[in-house]
Amino acid sequence: MGTGDRDSLSRSEPPLWSIGLAVVVILLAPLVLYSLAPSGPLREGDTIFSEGQQRVLLRTASGASSLQEGEICLLDPGNPLIIIGTPGDQPDEAILAQVQGNPAIEWPFCPPHAEVLLKAHQIYQKPDVLKQAQELLTYLLGR
Repeated sequence: MGTGDRDSLSRSEPPLWSIGLAVVVILLAPLVLYSLAPSGPLREGDTIFSEGQQRVLLRTASGASSLQEGEICLLDPGNPLIIIGTPGDQPDEAILAQVQGNPAIEWPFCPPHAEVLLKAHQIYQKPDVLKQAQELLTYLLGR
């Protein structure tokens, strides 16, 4: 094999950076499209998230909780919830949701699997992927 054969062989193979870039675009495209898509109507069984730290009314608590029905507990920012009761035609009606996530029970936070009542302004339907990526980059570059 001469030097001419090596030069023609290396020119015919695509550079690794272009393959890597194609893989990144293919992996990130669904995340960007998901982030830009509009939210749909609230339905039973949908997962929603707490918009910041929220005070919510406890409807029923799990058996291991010291909190009682009618008390107020806190939801962590971004805490996942599953809708078990949707509001009617009125946007101001309360949404009944079940707390998911952290199994540690600490007062004043809502225990897992507790049912809570919240309003539409206290939740969002899907995480903002671009905002989370920005926060991650800020955290990593700030270290």
